[in-house]
Amino acid sequence: MTYAAESVFPGHPDKLCDAIADALVEEAARREKRALCGIEIAAHRDTVFITGRIACANAEEIPVEEIARESYRAAGYGGEWLPAPEQIEVYTNLCLGPLHEGEASFRDVSDDQSIVAGYAMDSPGTNWLPPEHWLACRLSRRLQRLRYDTPELGLGPDGKVVLLFDSAANSLTALSVSLQQKIGASEIELHRAARAAVAEELHACAPGIPGFRPELPAQFHVNGAGNFEVGGPEGDNGLSGKKLVVDAYGPRVPIGGGALSGKDFFKADRAGAVLSRRLAKTVVAAGVAAECTATLAIFPGDASFRIVSLRDAAGAVLDPERWAALIDLSLAAAGERYALTANLPSLARDGHFASPDRPWEEIHF
Repeated sequence: MTYAAESVFPGHPDKLCDAIADALVEEAARREKRALCGIEIAAHRDTVFITGRIACANAEEIPVEEIARESYRAAGYGGEWLPAPEQIEVYTNLCLGPLHEGEASFRDVSDDQSIVAGYAMDSPGTNWLPPEHWLACRLSRRLQRLRYDTPELGLGPDGKVVLLFDSAANSLTALSVSLQQKIGASEIELHRAARAAVAEELHACAPGIPGFRPELPAQFHVNGAGNFEVGGPEGDNGLSGKKLVVDAYGPRVPIGGGALSGKDFFKADRAGAVLSRRLAKTVVAAGVAAECTATLAIFPGDASFRIVSLRDAAGAVLDPERWAALIDLSLAAAGERYALTANLPSLARDGHFASPDRPWEEIHF
């Protein structure tokens, strides 16, 4: 089988919107742990639109505009790379205020419906993720460093990686890298630097994938569509919640639910994403299956997720009742346990499952 995977840089307009949304969620949680957040972001050029609801103590005092500007700065915008954070126009249509009377305790009950899928495979070296997805994330982070390690390349904040992984040959068969670069900077040096960085990272990744062949693929493209100077929100519009497959496990694994960024951990989509991952990972870590896809569902008014199915790599159904007692699948468990335990803008940029240091990645028996 050949599998595809992709990753995008923090300066990508969609990831920029995710980071703004999650920075607002994090600020609300600092003010009140059970803060309710449902936020959507749209961005184009120097304009940001923020809509939704933030309910917590002193919600009206949240510096929404400055958080949006700081998210642009953190992604690498400013100076010669537009839009300049200080020039951004921020338009809001937010419902800001305290939680309604009794609403804090009602956070334990779902206000929406959701179907979510969690996944894990027996590959501790790739953090139990499909190797192609893990490689895409690793290569993306390594290539982002070129901007700071080699400033003479004239690189900007935006970028993308897409690859093809041959599971039989255990190697990459094709790789495309798109790196935002100033016109006039050396494209030849960019090609050379990108190839060297990828080669270095593939060798660093090799111990995590048994039998992996870390040679560069014959099909290796850098800025295959030509110069890529105009990028980020200057080159395309951005929306939060568009990179769901990147946020999850890559395209080989079915996804469910909705956007993660912009929602607190009591919200069904985000809570279900981390709980279903824990359930799938527990099954695999116990040695019961080499792969597991856990599908959960929640109805409006439910306090806990229902296990729809647990399936191994061959599609065989595992007995859900044997596993339901091992993982607390309640909204309260997710909200109380994971609020304020991870840097949410970092999650928005790098993904919920790409690093073993995320609190929901720890599995104990």
